[in-house]
Amino acid sequence: MKDMSSDATPRRTYDRSWEEIEKMLNRAELKRKEWKSWFEECRRSEDRDGMKEAARNHKALDGVVKTLKWTLGEEGVSNPLD
Repeated sequence: MKDMSSDATPRRTYDRSWEEIEKMLNRAELKRKEWKSWFEECRRSEDRDGMKEAARNHKALDGVVKTLKWTLGEEGVSNPLD
């Protein structure tokens, strides 16, 4: 069976509104804040595994937030890959 993931072009609708992107940014920022709080709670209780999970998810959401801000053309966000 051939793997089509490398050959197939994704189908994109380009139908997201700016409002929808703004809402997603707000949700991502809120979720990132929740992971930060969870990290601090785990630190206080010396839960190293919880701290790792929270740090990993917080860092991932940093990328999401930066990409959404870049998409919206926010000043100061020149490249979400840097």
